[in-house]
Amino acid sequence: MMRTWRHLAHRTLREVWWLLRSATGDDAYERYLAHAQRRHALEPPLTRREFYDAQLRRKWSGITRCC
Repeated sequence: MMRTWRHLAHRTLREVWWLLRSATGDDAYERYLAHAQRRHALEPPLTRREFYDAQLRRKWSGITRCC
């Protein structure tokens, strides 16, 4: 009985953590790696730093004002 309760609590916490990371975009690099492996297997993936820099460039290039 106790083992089942612990297992359920652990699984629930893992799912909540996964949802939180997905909602905040904290899992973006892991999602990028999965995509790169599926779609671009012959090319080496960006490092975490290169990915972060590319994300910043994409975010701040172009029009940055509302009006």
